[in-house]
Amino acid sequence: MIMKKRLFSCVAIAAFTIAAGFQIAGAAIADRIVAVVGNEMILQSEVDERAMMTRLQYPESKNDPSLKAGILETLVTRKIVLTKARLDSIQVNEADIEKSTDERMRFLRSKFSSIGEMESTFSKSYPVIEKEVKDDIRNQQLINNLRRKKMMDVAVTYEEVEDFYRANRDKLPRVPEAVEVSQIVMYPKVTEYAKSKALADIQDIQGQLKAGADFAALARQYSQDPGSARLGGDLGYSRRGEFVKSFEEVAFGLEEGEISGIVESRFGYHIIQLLDKEPDAVHTRHILVVFDRSTLDAPAAKATLEKIRGDILNGNADFADMARQYSDDPVSAKYGGKIRNTETGETRFAVSALRDQLKGVVGSFKNVGDLSNVVRVEPESTGAPFYALFMLDSRVPAHKLELSSDYARLEKLAIEEKRNRLFQKWIDELQKEVYVKISDI
Repeated sequence: MIMKKRLFSCVAIAAFTIAAGFQIAGAAIADRIVAVVGNEMILQSEVDERAMMTRLQYPESKNDPSLKAGILETLVTRKIVLTKARLDSIQVNEADIEKSTDERMRFLRSKFSSIGEMESTFSKSYPVIEKEVKDDIRNQQLINNLRRKKMMDVAVTYEEVEDFYRANRDKLPRVPEAVEVSQIVMYPKVTEYAKSKALADIQDIQGQLKAGADFAALARQYSQDPGSARLGGDLGYSRRGEFVKSFEEVAFGLEEGEISGIVESRFGYHIIQLLDKEPDAVHTRHILVVFDRSTLDAPAAKATLEKIRGDILNGNADFADMARQYSDDPVSAKYGGKIRNTETGETRFAVSALRDQLKGVVGSFKNVGDLSNVVRVEPESTGAPFYALFMLDSRVPAHKLELSSDYARLEKLAIEEKRNRLFQKWIDELQKEVYVKISDI
């Protein structure tokens, strides 16, 4: 009997691992078949490697006697569900897979003194390890997307939320101190010389496109967007409000397959191609030539924000109106400056999870409605510093989850628990249709 209770934790753990046979410290592992699922086999080496990688990621699992059994359970379940996902033509986002692969490979490299040591440990070349990591991430995304598709309509009644709360009251996590914050962001403008140099470069690329050159090939060769260039400029699907305004207006106005003219944004000059369009989303790719930001007019950006701050404090302007009109961050500007999680739509953030710089700003607020001074913000990764003005919209002290004050949060937890339960029931039904044989680990 497969151990169902460990399924979801093991699926999460397995997402940090890679597949196939290997050697540890030069000692060869004798391989054998430990499970058969339909016409596919699961090897002992795959289970052992996943166990090793899990211990690297989660040292506390080192002494877990059920770790390998849980991993085998996960592998069996994954093979069953992946077959169904492929039959249902479930799609994945290749850009997200590339990003996650990069993150996973950085984590792997951090566990070894050199790439050579990593290759020796797994008895595989670096490109093979990377491919297996990517395949594993793609499979996990297939499963996640299938689960989302099948469970998207699951809802709970008020009575079900009450039942969930009563059953889990003592196990529910404590809610940390949280805040809602609005912002007005202003990026220093580039010089006219930098703009003219970038324009000349993008015009040359445009000429090659008109002469019949391949868009994806030119993107790989010339685009200065590090996230999409190696994907041939592919940006995946994006909804309204996710692009800067000038880019979005052009992208949503294109016909399928059409290539735009030169489009200016605060990042530089773009050429955009529309690959597919849905009612509120577009699948695009682009070629970007960035502006040289070595010379920026930072004092002007700061002075503009100082004036906006003064107008708000004097009652001559409204923060939300100023954010919509002036902020260079398109996502928050759309909502009057309100910062939100782009994936979940949440506007409330735990103070402990904020960047140190924003944490310091939030700590200086005494009352809801307080404005910060104009802040020079250092980007987390690449990019030039910019300026921002922040306002505290709300603050919720740390507290224990209560039905009366935290219903929305409890409802989400109850829905997730119900989805897990129904998805597991669906998997149990699938398992009855597939031949499964498991050996002792």
